Amino acid sequence: MTSIHAFWLAGRQVTGEDTFDVTSPWDGRLVGKVGVPTDAQVEEAVAAAYAVRDEFAATPAHVRAAALDHVSKRLVERTEEIAQLISAENGKPVKWARGEVGRAVSVFRFAAEEARRFNGGEAQRLDTDAGGQGRLALTRRFPKGVVLGIAPFNFPLNLCAHKVAPAIAVGAPIILKPAPATPLSGLVLGELLAETELPAGSWSVLPVPNDRMPALVQDERLPVISFTGSDKVGYAIMDSVPRKHCTLELGGNGAAVVLADFASDADLDWAATRIATFSNYQGGQSCISVQRVIADAAVYDRLLPRIVAAVEAQVTGDPSDAKTDVGPLVSEDAAKRVESWVKEAVEAGAQLLTGGDRDGASYAPTVLTDVPADVTLACEEVFGPVLTVQKVDGEAAAFAAVNDSKYGLQAGVFTHDLQVAFRAHRALEVGGVVIGDVPSYRADQMPYGGAKQSGVGREGVRFAMEDYTYERVLVLTGLAL
Repeated sequence: MTSIHAFWLAGRQVTGEDTFDVTSPWDGRLVGKVGVPTDAQVEEAVAAAYAVRDEFAATPAHVRAAALDHVSKRLVERTEEIAQLISAENGKPVKWARGEVGRAVSVFRFAAEEARRFNGGEAQRLDTDAGGQGRLALTRRFPKGVVLGIAPFNFPLNLCAHKVAPAIAVGAPIILKPAPATPLSGLVLGELLAETELPAGSWSVLPVPNDRMPALVQDERLPVISFTGSDKVGYAIMDSVPRKHCTLELGGNGAAVVLADFASDADLDWAATRIATFSNYQGGQSCISVQRVIADAAVYDRLLPRIVAAVEAQVTGDPSDAKTDVGPLVSEDAAKRVESWVKEAVEAGAQLLTGGDRDGASYAPTVLTDVPADVTLACEEVFGPVLTVQKVDGEAAAFAAVNDSKYGLQAGVFTHDLQVAFRAHRALEVGGVVIGDVPSYRADQMPYGGAKQSGVGREGVRFAMEDYTYERVLVLTGLAL
């Protein structure tokens, strides 16, 4: 019999009355059975977090930092075990899963470092005006309250880390809700947090079904919501709780621009390799994967065959094989959706250069050109291993093409010209511009988030910490300044 994975309620392991199965999208095998919290258990977790909020906010920085350091070190020790777990529940090739664990290691380490230096206080003299003589303002940051962190399936460990670590760093209790398809990685974080001395009630990991989430979202004791997922769900959450603070990390259809000066054989080989790799890594299931290539006419004819060849060189298959680059999507339904979008584009006149085949939950790495602007593939986030390539004339046309989207998460611009880099930074309506590389680059300490329908707020450890807190000023009177 498969043992039941307990969940974490106010720092202790418990099981509910029901369970659900976690299965591998690669071969359908049972990866684990997970306990489902009852309504009473969810209430207990929320009540505990709410009750401990003042105590946790007052916890010494060294205590919070030590807990975060502990989790970081334990993730290192358990890297291979956790990578195999991610690969099993998510279908992510194990080489990418190992990288994800490494990133989570860094997230907790960064949070420990920031916990030690965050909130040092800023003093401001107020006697710059006669009415402020003898007065000094001291500004510090305090938690807004309990955080509800809602994580997606595509980075089941690292995006849980991006919810949990900043909350602990600032002393904000957190209720973490991992994705139903991939809860096991989040539950591992619970195991590691349970080894620390954080106050009971300051964290819970609850695999609550999606249909029971509206009640949690509406709960007034959870004033901060950090959500990563689709724009449809994210904005529905925000619209339902307009007086709460919501950080939404939503979708994108990341563009890689290749400009005319990026023209040597080495340049184009590099661009093609990076584009092929990062349109297909995680099965394309990354908000900043390359979905669109926008190439200057001066390099298009030399770049396109390189991209096709590099995409065809991607190794597909069993995600547990270290040689595999591209595994299955998270489910067969997800692969069927991608298949239907590609079919729609081809029927509307797009040219299929490679790929286009589905086998169960797996979809072959795919490249298309001449994609009509009004088909779903051109307008929405494909979240699969599909790449479109478009020819444009010049920098202005390229930047306009990037901006011709309801999304604006990140963009990559392949250029050697520093002036162009700064123009791109000014012109592109996105949250991040990566020069000389694909839009898929993310360092976990940098600000990360989008414009337009790609969300609101920023992640990246220190930036999430600021999002979870607010400034409170203390005015001291009668001082000899």
